[in-house]
Amino acid sequence: MLRPGVTPNRKRGNGIDRRKFLGQAVAATAVAAGALASPTTTPARSGNGQNFPNTPHLDTTDNARVLEAFETRVAAAVREASIPVPPHTTNGDEALYLDKSGTYSKALLQDTYAVVNPAAFQSFKTALNTGNPSDFDKIIMGGSRTLNGPQGAFAFGLMGTDGVQFGNAPSPANQEHVVLVPPPPAVASAVCGTELVELYWGALLRDAPFTEYATYPLAELAAQELSSMPSYAGPRDKHGNVTAHLLFRGGFSGETIGPYISQLFITPTFFGQQPISQQMVTYHPGLDYMTDLTTWQDVQNGIDTGLRDQPDPEPRYLRNGRDLAAFTHVDVLYQAYFVGLLVLLTLGVPPNPGNPYFNSRTQNGFCTFGGPDFAASLGEIAARALDVVWYQKWLVHLRHRPESGGGLVHLIESGQGHTIDATLNANVLNSKAVQNTFSRYGTYLLPQAFPEGSPTHPAYPTGHGTVGGACITLLKFFFDGNYVVPNPLMPTSDGLSLVPYAGSDARQITVNGELNKLARNVTFGHGIHAGIHWRSDSEQSLLLGEALAISVLQDKARCYNEKFTIHITKLDGTIATISNQ
Repeated sequence: MLRPGVTPNRKRGNGIDRRKFLGQAVAATAVAAGALASPTTTPARSGNGQNFPNTPHLDTTDNARVLEAFETRVAAAVREASIPVPPHTTNGDEALYLDKSGTYSKALLQDTYAVVNPAAFQSFKTALNTGNPSDFDKIIMGGSRTLNGPQGAFAFGLMGTDGVQFGNAPSPANQEHVVLVPPPPAVASAVCGTELVELYWGALLRDAPFTEYATYPLAELAAQELSSMPSYAGPRDKHGNVTAHLLFRGGFSGETIGPYISQLFITPTFFGQQPISQQMVTYHPGLDYMTDLTTWQDVQNGIDTGLRDQPDPEPRYLRNGRDLAAFTHVDVLYQAYFVGLLVLLTLGVPPNPGNPYFNSRTQNGFCTFGGPDFAASLGEIAARALDVVWYQKWLVHLRHRPESGGGLVHLIESGQGHTIDATLNANVLNSKAVQNTFSRYGTYLLPQAFPEGSPTHPAYPTGHGTVGGACITLLKFFFDGNYVVPNPLMPTSDGLSLVPYAGSDARQITVNGELNKLARNVTFGHGIHAGIHWRSDSEQSLLLGEALAISVLQDKARCYNEKFTIHITKLDGTIATISNQ
């Protein structure tokens, strides 16, 4: 169903209709161009070979570049505005469960376990429906914790496709924007139940080194249970089984090849003259949170429990789920991809063969198609990715967090299911993962890696995943994705050193595969391994970020003076072409 207030003509809080505004803006360009033009005009010409016959062009040499820059901006804006607004369909849980026990409400005032205060929820929805800053100040909160940037959902970007233009159906007018942001699995569905089972196994295996999964009994038990679940969406072997090697991996190209941790996450490198070992500060093993109902309820209200993470004083290479969770807990927005860029430079990875300077004997790239362009563009595209995903999170889906799903499991399993409207699939209620969790913690709640559980924004899609999908697409634009990584490494089980990776697939480890794996490591580190995102959150966010990056690159292509045609291998194995020729 369509979320109330989210329509193709959605208005911002200041009353501006997006579609009407875009139409007015496009029409206004001719007026603006006329105001800039001299009395004598000639047909417009773009330095990128684009002609705009309806836009006057200045004869005055001093002003010609100004108008040409204006035309380039207009062309990009018109192209983006031509993409129809698709449907934005939810999973229906908000309308289905009147007590909102299947909808995101964290940090709002809660009436009882898993049930938000109706007035608090209505104040929340009022703010989201109007977009007025003053309405966000009136939201009824349960404690001191604040919501994480909901007004970012209303932000516009000046490059790339707007968040409202990604939805549930491809754009028939522009097939390169075929990216779906389908409704997340409904709370009661078998898919949601399976994802919750995987999250329980992720919590139970949080301290197990990835290199020891093959001999770890609990990892084998997890693989067996997930193998038996038809709705499991992770990779399987040729016999249709989930193996310990495939646990918590993704199915995009290269993700199941080589070690679990991407080479770009562990290979030492340099930030200029500053060495970067890639050893990280992680958290002490065996410390999980929100495993009693009182603490769990305080967290849902946004009350500070007084508990804090306990850092491990020994820096380590990332080697298990807790390490990945710790990294993503405090990472800078595009940190993993910026350091990944440095590693690619350290390894001497050649540029994408479409780079216009690839075989030049007289020039090299610098502020365009060179190091400064590589580095600065990562931050730029990461910020645009957040704008897009925040629209989907707050204004469309409002998916609850896995910790909330764990609360539903606990209430149902402990005989309190009658106090909530939401229901769960039997596959999670009867799972070995939940049984093993109860045996370890004496509770059915989903153990969390952080004392505060998840951030205070909805789950779907995930910001880390969308930023990751965007950043790796940008790096594929700049670097040769087919380059085979030389001398691959893997961390020891204690994370104190690196050793050569000698697997039979060592010569199959490519830059594209390791970029895909890096983004998955990050989004699952902030997801399955931390207990705060569902698998489908990550899956769809990676695709969303990739699509946003392609749209941004198509806009940027008009701004380069160099003529180029660059091919990128997308996550699904198809090819995207970025060209200004």
